[in-house]
Amino acid sequence: MRTVAGPEAGALEARARALAVLRIRSTALAVALLPAAAAVVLLAGSATGSIGGSQDEGWTALRWVVTGAALVVLLLAAAVAAVVVRARPALTPTVPIAEETAPDLYQLVRDLAERLEVPAPSAIALTPDCDSWLEDRTHPAHAQRRERRDRGALAVEEPRPVRGARGTGPGAGADRVVDRSERGAPRAPVLVIGSPFLWWMRVAELRALLAPVVAGTGPSVHPDIAAARRFVRGLDAAVAVAARGGEPSSGPAPALVAAVRRPAFGFVGWVARLLLRGCRDQAAEMERAVAAAASERAQTVDYGLRIVAQEQVGLAYAGWDRLLTRVALPAWRMGRWPSRLDAGVVSALTELSRRDRLAEGFTSRLSERPACDLLEEPGVMDEATSLLAARLFHGGPPEPGPDWSPVDWGAYPEEVVDRKWRQEAARLNRLLDERDDAHEPVGAAPVPARAPATLARVIDRLTAAPAHPAEGSDGGTDGGTDGGTDGDAPRLAARLSVEVAREEAAATRAHGQGPAAGAEGPAGGSGGDPWIDGFAPAFPLQPPRTGRELLADHVTAMVCCAAVDTAGAAPGLDWLDGPALLVGGRRRADLAHPVLSLVEDGDDGPLRAWLGEVGVRPEKPVRLV
Repeated sequence: MRTVAGPEAGALEARARALAVLRIRSTALAVALLPAAAAVVLLAGSATGSIGGSQDEGWTALRWVVTGAALVVLLLAAAVAAVVVRARPALTPTVPIAEETAPDLYQLVRDLAERLEVPAPSAIALTPDCDSWLEDRTHPAHAQRRERRDRGALAVEEPRPVRGARGTGPGAGADRVVDRSERGAPRAPVLVIGSPFLWWMRVAELRALLAPVVAGTGPSVHPDIAAARRFVRGLDAAVAVAARGGEPSSGPAPALVAAVRRPAFGFVGWVARLLLRGCRDQAAEMERAVAAAASERAQTVDYGLRIVAQEQVGLAYAGWDRLLTRVALPAWRMGRWPSRLDAGVVSALTELSRRDRLAEGFTSRLSERPACDLLEEPGVMDEATSLLAARLFHGGPPEPGPDWSPVDWGAYPEEVVDRKWRQEAARLNRLLDERDDAHEPVGAAPVPARAPATLARVIDRLTAAPAHPAEGSDGGTDGGTDGGTDGDAPRLAARLSVEVAREEAAATRAHGQGPAAGAEGPAGGSGGDPWIDGFAPAFPLQPPRTGRELLADHVTAMVCCAAVDTAGAAPGLDWLDGPALLVGGRRRADLAHPVLSLVEDGDDGPLRAWLGEVGVRPEKPVRLV
């Protein structure tokens, strides 16, 4: 008996698991057809006279009951099958790459597939994340999304039109593969590549990294595995459709329609969840076997270089995370989105390599050819993935506008850092003015002008004893109490939390986020798809900031504005830490501790010492926005 080893063993295991999933589908179909088969037997027996007689009322009643039950079961099974077949599986938002815009990249992938002896992916797309995978986009609903783009909805396959593509659309490469493929044969999946890899990795490293991913196209096109995956994805999509099926719909009687839809979709969801539980273990084992077979097949391609590539993956993820949370997020909150995030990750990772002694040797790689050279217009692709990253991680609008415009790295310090500081300083001073108005005695003469916006005023308010020690909470107006020795810090922190939340909610409404009106849901009904239409961020980068954190940020902004206006400092950009204060051309990273001492302890000594060292004059007015 021949022993099967290597990738063939994993492929056989995957096919066996796929057949087990398909047997569950066949069993469900058999259960649905069982009453119909019984009704056919009774009707045929009655017609031939072998079962009961035409005058036998007992058999007649049984035939009617079984036939009626069979019709009901068939109708329910047909409804469930229709929802499973028509439900749109989840699709990752990506930026498509037409072959005309990246012939070298397509050729690299084809050569890799030829070496691995597997079918080449049908198309290539970019994702603003540090990951790569194969994604099946053969469902008919996925092709219909491009048609919806003409009606005002944003297609997942093309979050932003990519200029310079000479094809007919983002799926042009995939469409050509489909046209050449045999009718009825499984279509190769789409290769999704993390955009940071293209800009940071070298060509050889990218090829080694993609080898086990591309090797997965072999099992993906096997009919049994493709059918099993399609069945599982349909069930998963049907569960999502059923969960949203009870939402009120527009029409003459939305409440009545919802009352009918809710139990119907509840039954569909129950059946889909039951089938998912039945095939969950087999499907998971099938995917593990597919991954093992792909990894084993890829052992013959650049195995030694794959180890180096995996090290670069960890480094890229660390730098990408810092770039998003420290650099991109402040810009997004300002209504600006950096248009060259992937180019920025190279600078961030180079700086990380310089600071990390374990990564000292990585900088020598920069002399080799970067993988982004495989693209004809890397800047255009970088801009498209940067906008998609803003949507995914922050929830920004799908297109640029007056309040959502791109910013280059060269203009980042002036247009983002300086503007951010001055807006936060203005917000802090506005709250101080409101606090002064609240404590004006009744009948007092009106103040002709507001107090000047100075850093000294902020320090005095945070260190002064509360004016009304016995005063408690303002019942939601300020959201806090005077803290005895903390001055106005608790009240300002609470008020800042309210103000920032209100402004962010107003910005969300202005950007039109949320389900788009008239957009079709997965089942063809109403309700927007959060992966297509305007949506809240799918992957929030940071948890909401506390009031103390907001107050510290605003005091820091006030200090930086005073340093720029009175000490000749300048706003700057640190690739790993975001906005930075430059004094004499060098970054000052020692401001956090003095500010925290003032905000948390009411101690202004460290901050005043820092101001004296830098030469900041806190009594001078600060320019606000």
